[in-house]
Amino acid sequence: MTILVTGVAGFIGYHVAEALLARGERVLGIDNMNSYYDTKLKQSRLHRLERHPHFAYVFADLGRAQALNAAVHKRLGDLTGIIHLAAQAGVRHSIDHPTDYVGPNLSGHLNILEVGRHAPQLKHMVYASSSSVYGNSRRIPFAIDDPVDTPTSLYAATKRADELMSISYAQLYKLPLTGLRFFTVFGPWGRPDMAYYRFTEAILAGEKIEVFGDGSVERDFTYIDDIVDGVIAALDRPPATDQAMPHRLYNLGSDRPVSLNHLIDLVEKACGKKAERNIFPPAAGDVKATWADLSLSKADLGYEPKTSLAEGIEKFVAWYRAYKSN
Repeated sequence: MTILVTGVAGFIGYHVAEALLARGERVLGIDNMNSYYDTKLKQSRLHRLERHPHFAYVFADLGRAQALNAAVHKRLGDLTGIIHLAAQAGVRHSIDHPTDYVGPNLSGHLNILEVGRHAPQLKHMVYASSSSVYGNSRRIPFAIDDPVDTPTSLYAATKRADELMSISYAQLYKLPLTGLRFFTVFGPWGRPDMAYYRFTEAILAGEKIEVFGDGSVERDFTYIDDIVDGVIAALDRPPATDQAMPHRLYNLGSDRPVSLNHLIDLVEKACGKKAERNIFPPAAGDVKATWADLSLSKADLGYEPKTSLAEGIEKFVAWYRAYKSN
């Protein structure tokens, strides 16, 4: 039996695949290796996975149904689980490049729902949503039953659309689905477009860091190992198909929001150097704060984030130094 992981060369996909392989699962990974950020990092992640005898990789663009079906049709009967993480990421990128999100985030999500619908042994599909769906919600912390009808970016709008498509498929086809709203994931092998990565890169290179706004915005930074624990806990707990709608949503965060200024302090400490700042106006699409209400995730999934931002940043900087020295 096999678990399909989409976006397997991505940050979260790579770590999830590693964890599944470590517990003895067979993993089929799909990725289109897009160039949103340096593909060398994606290749490095993929090479590490390919050392494992129970891992197989296929190149495919999820936005193209025919290509996706060709990639999975031989293994369709073996799929017992799908973890769908592939997407065009980036709130800021979506402001200037909105059409980049149609194929991966909308068509891609629909196409993978179709794969799940036609996989005869599928027990559960888990998919990535985002804390971005909450927009500038005035209710803090963000709870699953909060209104999410005012997205502040197209990226957020596509993630909410994915949730709605999934709700539809769960009702129509009794396809068991769980959506996970991730809150600012960070850690080793992370994405170079994320603030903590860019700050580390600039500080160690002796360059100024770019800060948008006054640094007071707050984010619920969540360490990658905690996210992986939540993803696998969700996979192992499919909603019952005898329900009218076998679909659930959960927040995966740390429940410990901190300011951007505090993040910079921690990166400076881990790097052993102070940062010089270039200050820019607040970026379009950015929200003032994110904060995950984890009550449902803890009750249903046994989710308990363990790694603090300070500990996680130290681990990231240590990884970054080692990765760049190779």
